Amino acid sequence: MKLVVGLGNPGKKYKNSKHNIGFMALDSYAATNKSKFKKSVKFSSEILVSNDYILLKPKTFMNNSGMAVNRVVEYYNIDLNDILIIFDDLNLSFARLRLRPSGSAGGHNGIKSIIANLSSQSFNRLRVGIGRNANKDMKDDVLSNFSKLELNALTEINIDIANIIEQFVSSEPFEVIMNRFNSKE
Repeated sequence: MKLVVGLGNPGKKYKNSKHNIGFMALDSYAATNKSKFKKSVKFSSEILVSNDYILLKPKTFMNNSGMAVNRVVEYYNIDLNDILIIFDDLNLSFARLRLRPSGSAGGHNGIKSIIANLSSQSFNRLRVGIGRNANKDMKDDVLSNFSKLELNALTEINIDIANIIEQFVSSEPFEVIMNRFNSKE
């Protein structure tokens, strides 16, 4: 069983914020596949369970994402290599995708929480570039909304993200997926 987690914050206030790129990507993927998320109190998340994979949007707020992820990992006995976390990265230019098989949190509080709750840095990541506005405080920048132009561009980005998810859940080796998409400009 594969687990694909999109990070974000719950609530209308954050719906189009840059920090919610993980939620947006999973919503787009589910809509394309005519699937719907269900609310799960047990996992403090919205969850979509398929035969081969689980899509998860933790509703614990970004800084506590690891609690929800860990509950699902333990309940479904998911191997850490079968996890893909999708999240924003302000150090990557807007629309740039970067896949990595492990690593540090790089200052991202959602990833810090997941590392702490899983007691490991060894899980796959898809970082989605949101760009950095040097005129804004980092917190204000990631919590700001995408512009209309950026939201339109996300449609194209979500096609690549959907392809990454498809390949990941169909057990394509992560290194192959990584090489394919990290080389794209």
